[in-house]
Formats: sequence, structure tokens, C-alpha cells
Amino acid sequence: MKSIAKFLSGKITAPITMLLALFFAVVAFGPLSAAEGGSAQPGVGLPANNETVLVDEALAKLPGQDGTAAVIVYATEDGSKFTDAQLNYLRGTEKPVVCYIPGTVPPLCGGIDYYPTYENPVSDKFADYSNIKNGDKKIVPPTVISDLNNAAVVTIPMVKYENSDEITKRVAELRTLMNKDLPTGVIAKLTGPEGFQADIAGVFAGANFTLLAVTASVVILLLLITYRSPSLWLVPLLVIGTADRMAQILAGQVATWFNITLDGSVTGILSVLVFGAGTDYALLLISRYREELLKFADRREAMATAWRESAGAILASGGTVILALLTLSFADLAGTRALGLACAVGVLVAMISALLVLPAALVSFGRWIFWPGTPKLGGVNKTDNGVWAKLGRGVSKRPRIVAIGGFVVLAALAVGSFGIKIGLSSTEQFMKKPEAVVGIELLSKSFPAGATSPTVIIANKDKLESVVNAVENIQGVASAKIAQQVEFTDQGPKYSVLTDGTIGKIDVVLKGSSRSEEAYQSIVDIRKAVKTVDGADAKVGGQDAQALDVKNAYAHDQGLLIPIILALVFLVLVLLLRSIVAPVLLLLTVVASFFASLGAGWLVFVNVFNFPGLDLSVFLYSFLFLVALGVDYNIFLVTRAQEESGKLGLKAGMIKALSSTGGVITSAGILLAAVFAVLGVLPLIALTQIGVIVCIGVLLDTLLVRTVIVPALAFIAGEKFWWPRKPAK
Repeated sequence: MKSIAKFLSGKITAPITMLLALFFAVVAFGPLSAAEGGSAQPGVGLPANNETVLVDEALAKLPGQDGTAAVIVYATEDGSKFTDAQLNYLRGTEKPVVCYIPGTVPPLCGGIDYYPTYENPVSDKFADYSNIKNGDKKIVPPTVISDLNNAAVVTIPMVKYENSDEITKRVAELRTLMNKDLPTGVIAKLTGPEGFQADIAGVFAGANFTLLAVTASVVILLLLITYRSPSLWLVPLLVIGTADRMAQILAGQVATWFNITLDGSVTGILSVLVFGAGTDYALLLISRYREELLKFADRREAMATAWRESAGAILASGGTVILALLTLSFADLAGTRALGLACAVGVLVAMISALLVLPAALVSFGRWIFWPGTPKLGGVNKTDNGVWAKLGRGVSKRPRIVAIGGFVVLAALAVGSFGIKIGLSSTEQFMKKPEAVVGIELLSKSFPAGATSPTVIIANKDKLESVVNAVENIQGVASAKIAQQVEFTDQGPKYSVLTDGTIGKIDVVLKGSSRSEEAYQSIVDIRKAVKTVDGADAKVGGQDAQALDVKNAYAHDQGLLIPIILALVFLVLVLLLRSIVAPVLLLLTVVASFFASLGAGWLVFVNVFNFPGLDLSVFLYSFLFLVALGVDYNIFLVTRAQEESGKLGLKAGMIKALSSTGGVITSAGILLAAVFAVLGVLPLIALTQIGVIVCIGVLLDTLLVRTVIVPALAFIAGEKFWWPRKPAK
């Protein structure tokens, strides 16, 4: 450690380190930065053996089932019924029509398929986008009017694109076309699979740039307040900013090695974590460096000492976060694994930058970099009699009362978590409703609730009728029918069972609305029913089935990963402190802080934001970040207390540690909390919820747990706090 410290602060070696860092900065912001990962659209990522995934794979083998669809919803501006003139525009009046929607979802005609036998003023408008042909002519099914006569739907079967830009362009063209020559009083909204994909890409477009800009602004402001220097803040900001760029590139590259796709939400959290953790490590090192400048005339000796005393805590802190993030590799969901992998890379880059690049950067400047608060040789360390020292002495007088009071506060906040609702519907995912959500809401008001969220059953061809009989009488099922395929002939459409010769498809409409508990129970009942049909080998998929499987996967991941995270954090603390009592108490405080922040966050969501529930991902991700990052501040405090206790004893050592680290850890905590709160600029409710809960939790850790509860517990335990080890004298 001494040799590394001397190398990083050496007169010749420090500039060499800076040149290497400059090279990586050029790489990070140069042409190679195009290698950065980060798809705009968050994915589902269920495992390959999941039933929903197997249904999708089977569907792709059926004729005409490997495409997608755009759903255009028409309604009146005031929600009233269509007038005769509006109806004439929507469906035409020349001839009656035969129903036909080949292989599209949802089956909006109540089990009847429509086939256009004449010129239709609306559906013909979109013919160029359809992949259904009758000879050389592309066909779009005609308008379906709701029973209430207040909404209409056109479903456009389309070739599936994988590229987000192509999808967005195609949807933009359709939206322009559908609003052309609309009758007075009629509105049109595009939704369905195409609409949702385009809108998700749209709400993420530019969001990460906004996130980065806001994050950097928050960091600059808080660094200026912390250091009260017009120049010092630039050094950590440039180092951590470059680290963030490098982390984005490396995370994208590492993800490709594991065949993982990073979406916009993952890269957003990655930036927040790199800036937050990296700046925390920088604050700790700079604070110790400033302290050592009071003792050493040579700034390089001061840096070498500061690095030796800080490196252990930074390595332990970063290592804890990295190990906790890597536990997500055991998750069922690919999105969770992607988050863990990317953020672990990000924290590693941030830690390396703070330990290797920042020291070399700081010693490249003289003491003047701290101006106007330039530390002078022999100066007095004002923290010894500052507010944090006074707080520590006050806590030491009545530690039991203080500890009980602190836990009462946490328990009172945790009570707010009672009654939390977990799960958001597909229309409740966004901070601002995109057009696809508005379209679904219009659709659900006028058509059967389940019609907006198709359920699909795949079964062996000769057992299709038996499967239909098994599910059609289930309480939550509105209708079930065997899907048909059509062959166009001169005599008109010729229908037959949709099959590849081995399997067939059954379309099911549920009574419950999408992602409701009623719909989930119907999926469970259907899966039980189809398993009773011998030889059917039936599997249930579709949007609601997929949402249920994702919900179950999150529950599985929480049950598996949370104990592993706690065990890993405990093990790191034991190895770092070589103690049993201290790690147990520290872990207890962090877990209590998490439940308090969850309760406080839920109260904010209900009373301020009016959110209907927590996203499925919020509990696990918030727990991970709060436990791993919350332990950071305890590590910073307790490692310094252990160092001072060898000289002063536990009581005086803890007070000295609190006085020395109080200001910097509080600044770091407030900065990290503010950075996580910035997640609210991203468009998904899940990210806002994670940001708010982590923000509250970090503030609790910083202002209550680390400053009051942990010292109180240490004073109560006395020297047994370090049991079975005693700090070396």
C-alpha cells in the first residue's frame, strides 16, 4: 500500500498517471465511445424455459404469427356516440362486410373475423403498411365499431421490425396519416404493440442526456457548497465525469460478452451510481488529504498518508457494493442481471478512478487548489471541537435513550409501508401518458376489458377442441376460440384451423382488465385447466400471462437475492473489522433504515404523486442500493473509529471519528441522495420510485443512523463492540 501511495503522489509518477488518465479520457469521449451500450427500450427478459417464452417461440412457427400490429382507436372528443356521418366515414356504407382479422391480437370482434369485400375509406388508407395480401393487393381489416357506438378500431397487421428507429419512423407516418381528413369531433390514437414500442423509445429519447446534465449540475452545486472553492470542485468532477463515460462503454462491452442488452433504464441508473459513489469516494479522500496537509509540508507526503488511510475504507465500500450488485447475476430476469452487471462495472470504474486518478490529479496542483480555505502547515483541525464532536459527546452521555429514540423514529416511518400495493398496469408505467396509453384507455372503455390484453393457448392440433371446452367455462374467461387462418381464392376467403401441422392456437378473452388481480387469477385457473387435458401439451401465454410470470420472477429473485446480499455485506464487514458484534449492529441499522425509507417513500407516493402502487422492481433494487450504499457510510465511520480507538479507547475514538468524518460523510450522503433523486427526470414511474426511496434512505443513514444510532450502539457495547478483536494500541 505504501509503494502504491508513493507512486500515485510521486513527482514523476503522478504526471505519468495523469497522462494515462488523459489517454483514457480521449478514448471515452472520442470515436470509440460509439461502442457504448444502451438500447432505448426496457425489455422483459424472462428465462428461456418460461412458459410465456415457449408460447412465443411456438407462435413464431405458425403461419402469419411472427408479425406485429398497430391498433388505431377512434373516438369522439367528448365521449359521446358517433354520428351517422362519422360512422359512414369509419366503416363505409356501400356493402356489408365479412369479419376477418388474420392472426392479429387482440381479437376485437368477439370471436368473428372480418374480411373487407369492398373499398373501405379508413382501412384502405393504411394498406401500404399491411403485410396481409390478397394477390398483389395489401389488405387491412375494416373498422370494428363498439357495441356502445362510441369507439372504433382498425388493426393493421405488420411485418415486425427489431430496430427502434425503424419502428418509430413507421409509427410517426401512421399517426400523420390517421389524423388526415378526420371528421369534425373525431380523435384517433395509435396503440398496440407498435404504438407502445415507439412511445417507449420516444420517452427515453434524450432522457439519458437530460439525466447526465441534471446529475452533473447537482454534483457541481453540492461540491461548490462543500468546498467553498472556485477551483477544487473541477478536479473530482472531471475525474468522475470521465469515469462515467468509461463505465458506459465498458458496461456495454461486457454486456455483449454475456449476451445481455442494456436498456435506457439500466444506463440511467448506471450514471447515477457512478456519479454518486465516485463523488463519495472523492470526498472521503480529499477530506483526509486536507487533514494531512495540516501535518506535512510536502503535499506529496500528505497525499501518500491520506491515500494509505483512506484506501482501505474505499476498497471495502466499493467492494461491498460490487459484490452486492453481482448477486443479481443469479436473478431469473435478464433485466435484473443486466442492471447488476452494468452497475458493478460502473462502481469498479468509479472506485479505480477515485483511488488512482484523483490522487495524481490533486497533487499536480499546489495547496492553492483549496483556496480560499487553503490548509496551512501546523493549522488547527477545527473538526475536533465542531458540531459533530459536540454531537458525539452528547450521544455518549445518554446512549440508551438516544438509541431507543432513533429506532422509534425508524419504526414510525416503517409503519407507513403497511398497505403497500405492488404492481402497476401497462398504462400506469409512465410519468406522463404517451399516446399508446391513451389509446388503450379509450379502447378499454368501449370493448371487453380483456380484449385489450390477449391471452393465447398453444396446444396439440388434435386436442384444441378439448382445451377450449376446458377453459371456456372458467369464471374469468369471456370467450375462447380456435384461431383460424385464411386462404384467399377467387371465390373469397377460405378458412381453416391455424396450424403448422402439429400445434394450433386458441385465442382467449378475459373478463378482467389487463394486469389486474382478476386477470392474473384467470391465468392461474386457465393453466390449471389445460393441464388436465391429456395429450394436449397446452401452454398459456400472452400479455397478462407474461406480466404474471414477471411478477412471480421478481418474487423469486427477492426471496433468493436478499438473503445473499445480507450475507455478503455481513461477511465483508467481518473481514474488514475482524469483529462479530459491530457487523451485526451495523447490518441491523441498515435494514431498519431500509424499511423506514420504504414506508416514508410510500407515504410520499400516495399523498404527493398519487401513484397507484410500487413497480415490481422497486423493492429489490431499493433494498440493494440502500443496504450496499448505506453500509458505505458506516464503513467510513467505523474504520476511522477503529483506527482512533487503538489510541484513545472506544468512547474517545468514536467521538474523534465522528468529528473527523461527520462533515464529509454528511456532504457525501446529501450529494448521493440528491443524485438518486435526479432519477425522477426519467420517464418511468419505477425509476422515480427507486430514486425517492433511495434518496430518503441515504438521508436517514447519513443524518440519523450513522451520526446518532451507530455511535449510541457503540457506546452501549463499549469495547465489546470490537469483539472478539481489540484495536491495536
